[in-house]
Amino acid sequence: MEYLGTYVMAILETGGLFAPLLFIGFHLLRPLFFLPVVFICISGGVLFGAVAGTLYSIVGITLSSLIFYRMVQWMPKTLDKLVRMKKKLMGKHSSLTISQVALLRLVPFIHFHLLSLCILEVSDNFKGYMKSSFFSNIPLAVVYTSVGRWISSLSPVMIASILIGILPILYLLRRKEIIIKWEDFFNVRTQKTGA
Repeated sequence: MEYLGTYVMAILETGGLFAPLLFIGFHLLRPLFFLPVVFICISGGVLFGAVAGTLYSIVGITLSSLIFYRMVQWMPKTLDKLVRMKKKLMGKHSSLTISQVALLRLVPFIHFHLLSLCILEVSDNFKGYMKSSFFSNIPLAVVYTSVGRWISSLSPVMIASILIGILPILYLLRRKEIIIKWEDFFNVRTQKTGA
């Protein structure tokens, strides 16, 4: 993966006027290469600077969210599998707010499209999903693009302390309502009647 990253950086540096388009396109191809979003955003900060790199990253990440939305619309069985996996990981009745998703996107080892699925579940329609995705992508792009060199030089102890510092904020921003279905509350089991 290190060689792939070096190769991509060399292509983008020599891309000239097409470098921003190549960079945005690489955001779209990122899931195929199993590269983390953080790596691409840090690369954008190194290649284009903080402002331009942030703008290109926001465009690329938002287009990636759009492609995710279209893919799950075309493949409903895959969406069902993703929802089941999310329920196993996060619980049946848990749903995240957009603020929580924006903060969780800052954590490098949480899967980007798992959080996109969380946004999809709380959004009413396509417009709401895209708006929420756009706003939740901004902190990710700003932080990792503008402070990319600083984050990459942190020690594991500092990274762990930052993550521990984020946990209370996630708790404070949680959704404060819990929905429990009647059957789950009373543990009602349906019985089949024989004919």
